[in-house]
Amino acid sequence: MKHRIPIPTIKRFPSYIRLIKQYKENGLTSVSATTLANDLRLNPIQVRKDLAFSGIEGKPKVGFCIDELLVALIEALGWNNSSDAILIGAGNLGSALVGYKGFENYGLSIVAAFDKKEEIVGKTIGKLTVKPLTELEEYVLLNGISIAILTVPANQAQTCAQLLVKCGIQAIWSFAPKDLTLPENIAVQRTDLATQFAVLSAKLRSNILKDDVKADMDLW
Repeated sequence: MKHRIPIPTIKRFPSYIRLIKQYKENGLTSVSATTLANDLRLNPIQVRKDLAFSGIEGKPKVGFCIDELLVALIEALGWNNSSDAILIGAGNLGSALVGYKGFENYGLSIVAAFDKKEEIVGKTIGKLTVKPLTELEEYVLLNGISIAILTVPANQAQTCAQLLVKCGIQAIWSFAPKDLTLPENIAVQRTDLATQFAVLSAKLRSNILKDDVKADMDLW
């Protein structure tokens, strides 16, 4: 029986996959946990613990077989099985996400886009024609969709999320700047752009302060 992978480990898996793909492109056939740790600025012990969840064992003085490790990590994340998703909110952000080709590398495919605004319904974004929300429930049922990406304003997020759950959606990736209150069996991942920018700004300010302190010390 496989052990459940901790969320922090899952969050590091994409970085491992990205780097291992680079190693493979460079002609390498094996890699050590220490090399991965050094390149990602992580603790080697933590990396070894993470890779243990892949089920692949490294060999002493050789490391991990890159091909085997890559396949195992991708399977652990479920990226080997394409997941169809729908998009709710076909504005600027939603349109950008539909046009992002990188999702294909993660096994995610946005197959339909919905909006309630009459001026947006019927427009083409990427290869999709925006559908009205009135067709949402029928589409989800007919196509067996379980994942939705939410890119609507904060004041519409809760209502849209509840509608998605009612239609049978089981997982919601929300870009709305609002916490959602949904049943516990619904998987929700929130990406708050404002929070991410706040963290970036704080890091920038910290670096500036460090430089100021260093400059002051150099004067002494």
